[in-house]
Amino acid sequence: MIIFAKKLYVSLTCQKTSHTFTKIAFKPLHTNLFNIVLISFFLTLGCGKLYSQEIKNKNKPLPAVKQTDKPTKSTNDTIKLDTVRPKKTFLDGKVKYIAKDYAKIDQKKKTITLYNEAELYYKDVELKSGIIVLDYDKDEVYAGRIKDSAGVLTQYPNFKQGSSEVQPDSIRFNFKTKKALIFNSRTEQGEFKIKAAVTKKENDSVYFLKGARFTTAKDIDNPEYYFRTNKVKFVPNKKVVVGVTQMVIADVPTPLALPFAFFPMTKEKSVSGIIIPSYNDSNTRGFSLQNLGYYFALTDNYDLTVLADYYTNGSYAMRFESAYATRYKYRGNINVRFENLINSERGYPDYSKQNIYNIQWSHSKDTKSNPNSTFSASVNMGSSKYFKQSINQANVGSNLNNTLSSSISYNKTFNTIPQARISLTATHSQNTQTEQINMTLPTLQASIDRVYPFVGKDGVKKGFIKNINLQYNLSGKNNIVTTDSLFFKPQMFRDAQIGMQHSIPISTNFKIFKYFSAGASTNYQETWVTKTIQKEYNTDLSKVETSTINGFDAFRTYNFSTNLGTTIYGTFNFGDDKKIQSIRHVMRPTVTYAYTPSFEKYYNTYAVDASGTITTEYTRFEGGVYGAPSKDNSNIVAFALSNTFEAKVRDSDSTKTEPKKIMLLNNLNFSTSYNFNANGKETLAWQPVLVSGGTQFFDNKMNVNFGATLDPYAIDNSGKRLNTYNIDNGGSLFRMTSANLTLNYSFSNKDKGGKEENKQSERNGGRKDDLFGTNTDLNDPRNSQFANDKDDKDDVITEFFNSKIPWDMTLAYSLTYTNVNRESKISGNSIMISANMDITPKWKGGVSTGYDFVQKGVTFTQFRFERDLLSWRMAFNWSPLGVNSNWNFFIGIKSGVLSDIKWNKRSTSNR
Repeated sequence: MIIFAKKLYVSLTCQKTSHTFTKIAFKPLHTNLFNIVLISFFLTLGCGKLYSQEIKNKNKPLPAVKQTDKPTKSTNDTIKLDTVRPKKTFLDGKVKYIAKDYAKIDQKKKTITLYNEAELYYKDVELKSGIIVLDYDKDEVYAGRIKDSAGVLTQYPNFKQGSSEVQPDSIRFNFKTKKALIFNSRTEQGEFKIKAAVTKKENDSVYFLKGARFTTAKDIDNPEYYFRTNKVKFVPNKKVVVGVTQMVIADVPTPLALPFAFFPMTKEKSVSGIIIPSYNDSNTRGFSLQNLGYYFALTDNYDLTVLADYYTNGSYAMRFESAYATRYKYRGNINVRFENLINSERGYPDYSKQNIYNIQWSHSKDTKSNPNSTFSASVNMGSSKYFKQSINQANVGSNLNNTLSSSISYNKTFNTIPQARISLTATHSQNTQTEQINMTLPTLQASIDRVYPFVGKDGVKKGFIKNINLQYNLSGKNNIVTTDSLFFKPQMFRDAQIGMQHSIPISTNFKIFKYFSAGASTNYQETWVTKTIQKEYNTDLSKVETSTINGFDAFRTYNFSTNLGTTIYGTFNFGDDKKIQSIRHVMRPTVTYAYTPSFEKYYNTYAVDASGTITTEYTRFEGGVYGAPSKDNSNIVAFALSNTFEAKVRDSDSTKTEPKKIMLLNNLNFSTSYNFNANGKETLAWQPVLVSGGTQFFDNKMNVNFGATLDPYAIDNSGKRLNTYNIDNGGSLFRMTSANLTLNYSFSNKDKGGKEENKQSERNGGRKDDLFGTNTDLNDPRNSQFANDKDDKDDVITEFFNSKIPWDMTLAYSLTYTNVNRESKISGNSIMISANMDITPKWKGGVSTGYDFVQKGVTFTQFRFERDLLSWRMAFNWSPLGVNSNWNFFIGIKSGVLSDIKWNKRSTSNR
């Protein structure tokens, strides 16, 4: 009856106490041997009663039987009730198991043995192993390995409870106490991998380990390095506390040991902690500790890193770095650096002391947050000599740069009719050679969109009248020109030039003879200033003095211009059977006439000597932020011609029917102008012809740009232009006064996209590429000198590696010709090359160098090498030439958890 019943109910009614427990429904017993054991187990307790019931409707739910706390008394039962409560079984959850070979039940020992690919699931416990033994009398389970046909132990246990997972050699676990004894356990916590000879699981949150090793290597059984300790307290996702710990590299114990250690373990992206410094020494500043600091993981949206350097001669540096981001709103970072530099010792002739600083801020706003307004910042400002004299910033690309620039802008669009826009921009430009600084704090730009007053309700803009439009523009500036020594001092603001300009442009466009596009415009401007000047001769000092007059003043100007242009298409056909089927030439000639009247009413005179007989004209608006009105009228016609050349080439792919288009010349431009008011003495009628062009080759990987200046006039022996055409002076039609050619070529055999831009160099004011070297701080083990290689896949080392060696190369060539005063010489001729290559699967090498053919010398040169040591990274770079010569060596663990385990040694540059 039991074996063939479709379903069974087990009614646990104790015959001694008459306690009735919940009925348990079982599936057919012939398909689940484990049920037989359970029934036998209940019967051995002396309080089980079986009955079967065939369920005809399988979808019908089983009747629920509630557990009764009070004993049920029978009126006919006169036996005294037993007060001893029955033993509670451990089965308070559903048990599932699978075994490939067999499931053996030993009722005498009260065990179930699962063999080969065994799996057991009970509540939140998942256990997979070669062999699993369940002791239901002791509420324990045992799991271990089994031997395969070759006698090798396989099918290691995999024990998982909640989020904790362990891969030991064997394990014992008690379901009731939740304690476990684990042998040769293997587990992962974040970047850490931990292996222990014996592990005692105290509860769900505490483990005690004996004979443990922990590492960040991929292979826990054969790591490149590990930390060995005998006592460990491990709290998953929180911390690891260890006793005496020794570092072992390649199974060789090292003298590096700690009496105790604490390792934070968290699932958070970052945690606060101390940044271990690196040791160094310098001939001029003594011994030093660099990059000592603390990282503050303030919130999920922003952090702060504080770093410091200290030298024994008293020099020190402080750096504050913070990154912030809010999803779908904005992101950015701020770097503030300050250094107090002391050279040599006090009392020596080469002793010097100075303070330098640098501030960098980058901010970008997500357009999704508000499409009608934007805010962005790119700031790089500070001491002009910072990148040349910094004791920590190993950034040669910035050392060679001559300009620091910044920009902060806010733009707002008002969706009115007509639409209005407003923007505020603060700019900064600093020449690191002359230490001159130009700033606008700020620039205000406001405009109202174009209005077409003569367009009808149909909205059609056609013809001269209907295309007439006007708009209003407003510009305001607070312009400051100062030097590095006066930066943000009171005199800097006293010398500021403040002004505002209103302009109302009116323009129209129309067609002439169907093929010519014509346009006309006029512009009215009114300029306001807060400062003017006055010049007068001082008889006491016998010189002309210029005084500044504070107060509002204004001048008004206007001009007129018109233009005429067209587009001419020309096609040269060579035949469809030719490789080059046709060449298309597009010309766009333009003629522009501009007239500006004289505004001599804004000009005054002053005497240049004591007699007052010699006078000179000047305008009180000289040096204004928007310039000054012109005394002479301007009557100029300008000519421009742009050209493009495109070819149709038969595609090498025979399956394609359409020819391929190739751009031969992206642009070829000519421009000049003629001044009708030229007097032939101070001014000449024709301006030099400017020629410029550019094209691309090799699938747009090579960019070629060229330019030249052609002067139609001759010059005298002093180099002054004469009112005589060069051809009439025995020369050619044009005299080439200058020419230039630049070539940039980047190519690679890698399948993926090009190299990552050198972003830090660009922020510092350097180049985007690595022609002036990389800007990687080797002290940070997470960064590589070869940042473009971000493939996380495991390297596949083949027997013959030279079948494909990844490499990339960047080449830049510049040629400049000068002939202003008949010198006819090559004033600039240099080439720069940067190349990177995977020498082996684990070795990378790179070089940046160049040669100046005019100076006959090698330009900046940097060699860089990097070795992937699996869990470690070793890097070395060397700049052997010039005042920036230096070398830098680094070896350290890649993992961010152990990033402080490193050794960094660098030389100091000669600057």
